[in-house]
Amino acid sequence: MTLPTTLADWLERCERLHPKEIDMTLERSQRVAARLGLAFDVPVIVVAGTNGKGSTCAMLEAIALAAGYRVGLYSKPHLVHFEERCRVNGRMVDAAELLPHFEAIEEARVAEGLSLTYFEFTTLAIARLLSRRPLDLVILEVGLGGRLDAVNVVDADCAVITSIDIDHTEYLGDTREAIGREKAGVMRTGRPVIVSDPMPPQSVVDHAREVGADLWRFGRDFNYSGDKQQWSWAGRQKRFNALAYPALRGANQLLNASGALAAFEALHQRLPINAQAVRSGLAQVELPGRFQIVPGQPTLVLDVAHNPHSVAALAQNLDQMGFFPSTHAVLGVMHDKDIDMILTRMAPLVDHWHFTDLPVRRAEAAAALAARHAGLVSKGLKGPGPVQVECHASPADALRAAVVQSDPTDRIVVFGSFLTVGGVLKDGLPRLTGQHAA
Repeated sequence: MTLPTTLADWLERCERLHPKEIDMTLERSQRVAARLGLAFDVPVIVVAGTNGKGSTCAMLEAIALAAGYRVGLYSKPHLVHFEERCRVNGRMVDAAELLPHFEAIEEARVAEGLSLTYFEFTTLAIARLLSRRPLDLVILEVGLGGRLDAVNVVDADCAVITSIDIDHTEYLGDTREAIGREKAGVMRTGRPVIVSDPMPPQSVVDHAREVGADLWRFGRDFNYSGDKQQWSWAGRQKRFNALAYPALRGANQLLNASGALAAFEALHQRLPINAQAVRSGLAQVELPGRFQIVPGQPTLVLDVAHNPHSVAALAQNLDQMGFFPSTHAVLGVMHDKDIDMILTRMAPLVDHWHFTDLPVRRAEAAAALAARHAGLVSKGLKGPGPVQVECHASPADALRAAVVQSDPTDRIVVFGSFLTVGGVLKDGLPRLTGQHAA
């Protein structure tokens, strides 16, 4: 069979290889990785959790780069281009750089007589690319869970577990304890695991003890304090004082930053980091779609919040932005999310809902979102005043409608899925000018 010659064709092929989109097991990935001899000879940090993984990875990368280290990063999902998932020294790799690694995974897969899911195949291809680059640090973001995630074929030198909340219940369980148990699967005996959730499930703590991991807990082994001007961090032996706030906005970013700094302290003998690298890295870190405020008329806020915990943080962040006469919300979300709670937590802030379809089967249709909202209203859900609802075929259409109906001093919030935010970024970062702007 002729192999694909472009990244787009490879990705299309990967989508057809396995009968299930998600098929939780580690065996297939382990067999392919073993055949390829996939391994890293530099420190590897694996980041798991429900919310805050992307921000933590971005901070780890930015601080390490500021310290002069060569860094490889695998994060997901992407907003617009698949290549966003793989960065080397802060630069998104070119599509052509990935092709030989897709070919290698295909050869190993066929030799083992296996099918791989899209996520397994692409994870292994990116891991192979990173393993063959001259790097000092590799950062790998876990996708779903941890124990059976394809990233877990790598024995990390340090694991970070961010906040844990109810999400992906079909695969991970419907309690924080069950989900925590899956996330804890990235721990390794004798190696540090940084838990930046202030109230982790007991299952996480218990698993660290069972496997003999070196557990670093927020509030016990590391902590932060601060005021409106600056903040400080303290670990087991290191301290960083009078730090400026991270460039990433949001109520939970100090937790994420604290976890990143704890990981560096845990690896200090192999990757020493000084205060200047911390300051520079946190000042320069960028991550599109995480409470990203785009100045304009009206103001645009982009956030990939898609579960109740992250949406609650988004609502808190929006509430702290100050007064806006009206808030328009563009929402597209997967049908397996807790949509009623998402709507409930955002309702007090939203004057006009723009529900949108998304181009995947898992997405809840815009009309179904409108029906859910109407059902909640019938049960007493209230907005800040009279609330309008519209449905749209795409995020771009929804954003255009919101701009037309907004005054320059209003606010538009795009959230609910990476596909929702990516849908308004596909032609570049929007710079809005409302119809009433001078």
